[in-house]
Amino acid sequence: MTDNSTMASREKSGSLVRGRHILLKALDDDTVDILHDGAILQIGGRIEEIGPYSDLAKKHSGIEVCGSADDVVIPGLVNAHHHIGITPVQLGSEDMPLETWLTHHIRHRDVDPYLDTLYSAFELVASGVTAVQHLGGMKPGPVRSWPENASAIIQAYVDLGMRVSFAFCNRDQHRLVYEDDDVFIASLPEPLRHKTSAFLQRTHFDLEDYETEYLKPMLDRFGGGKQPLVRIWLAPINLERSSDRLLGLTRDWAHKYGIGIHLHLSETPYQKEFSARQYGKTSIQHLDDIGFLGPHLTVGHGTWVCEADLDVIAKHGMCICHNASSNLRLRSGIAPVREFVARGIPVALGIDEAGLNDDRDMLQEMRLVKHLHAQPGIYQKPLGAAQIFQMATEHGAKSIGFGSEIGTLEVGKRADLVSLDYKRIAAPFLDSEIPIVDALIYRAKTEHVSAVMIDGKIVYRNGKFANVDRDHTAQKLSADLNRPLRADEAARAEFSREVFPYVRDFYKDWKLPVPKPFYHLNGR
Repeated sequence: MTDNSTMASREKSGSLVRGRHILLKALDDDTVDILHDGAILQIGGRIEEIGPYSDLAKKHSGIEVCGSADDVVIPGLVNAHHHIGITPVQLGSEDMPLETWLTHHIRHRDVDPYLDTLYSAFELVASGVTAVQHLGGMKPGPVRSWPENASAIIQAYVDLGMRVSFAFCNRDQHRLVYEDDDVFIASLPEPLRHKTSAFLQRTHFDLEDYETEYLKPMLDRFGGGKQPLVRIWLAPINLERSSDRLLGLTRDWAHKYGIGIHLHLSETPYQKEFSARQYGKTSIQHLDDIGFLGPHLTVGHGTWVCEADLDVIAKHGMCICHNASSNLRLRSGIAPVREFVARGIPVALGIDEAGLNDDRDMLQEMRLVKHLHAQPGIYQKPLGAAQIFQMATEHGAKSIGFGSEIGTLEVGKRADLVSLDYKRIAAPFLDSEIPIVDALIYRAKTEHVSAVMIDGKIVYRNGKFANVDRDHTAQKLSADLNRPLRADEAARAEFSREVFPYVRDFYKDWKLPVPKPFYHLNGR
């Protein structure tokens, strides 16, 4: 039996989160389980009780109460595909197809990884995101230097109080175009060959070093519950830039250490054409043949998959992360999300490098997905608000390795939740027939987020961050960036300008697929 002193001690570490409407979890494609005039009791970051506010307030009369009778409370949102803070546009790269865009990125100046991560993390939390899949950018060798960069990124999330699944992207082939590096170098003008070879040589590494000099040190530092808010994952950057040997080792490491993999896949039409040329089959079919697929894998994008691919993905219990803004901005196409859903494939949402406003706003991303996947016609059913809600919460958590802990509001799960001001969402009027989840998807904005709790701790309330000063961080970041280019940055920029036309022209004779579209949006 728990005595009064023990109860009082426990409740000092807890709180009662109150809401006019508490959206607990999606029950099916059309229904969200909602508790009205309710509350959630969390103790030490764990959800202990859920019930009517009047009952819990009476039972726990001395506990701190967060929120009000005017709040909507939801599970923390999950950005399941993210890379950087300062956006490519801010660093000088306008939107263009992925295959040339990445070469343009070479000219970006270096950004302090800790400050850069905080920059976008502020935006994410302010839009209700409590967990993120951070895909760290590919770096030159030596591999033993990578843990320092990765640790700085992770530390930014830890200091802010945010949950992160971190994967350091790697590659071992086709570093500039979808062709053998030496063959591409040989096609360049003589003066550029040596410069390109020297540039690419810095990215070469022994594949086994990835495990011994990066993965094991990172797991020793952050794995095994040492940092409860952190997961270490794997991320060969994509199929085109990863040899079968790298993919096989990655699969083996995932099984050996019990961790997941996030793989960019079938993102662009050029990647679909690459697989047809390289393997005589689709990317998914090739990965299936080499034993890479399974429930440990989340596919990023999946824009150019075919019907047979979808059946294979469903069979293996994989997740797909849909990156709507990125696909639109880079002209990659519209992923067949309704087809994913029809097969029972869990779909998560990712903002990728930046959303439509060149920022990280998950509320807006949810709204975009809602409207993007709708065909003309009275009898064509679009995605529903409950489905979008589940993608941004439960499926997002599953896709980044936190599915058993967050994503729904249930007793026993961790207290990652977001409070939004319902009065402001509904102002000046909202018909009572509009379901609460529809109001959230159609109308909620970052300005309506009143508080964000992660693992039972308030990290954001009324526009202020509890653990890190946003204005001070912005000042330090501005000072770090507003400086002349260093010599190595200027050399990279010059190399990018020189090699860019040859990368662009490499694809000019590629015949892109003209498949039967999953969606019929318009025509001439």
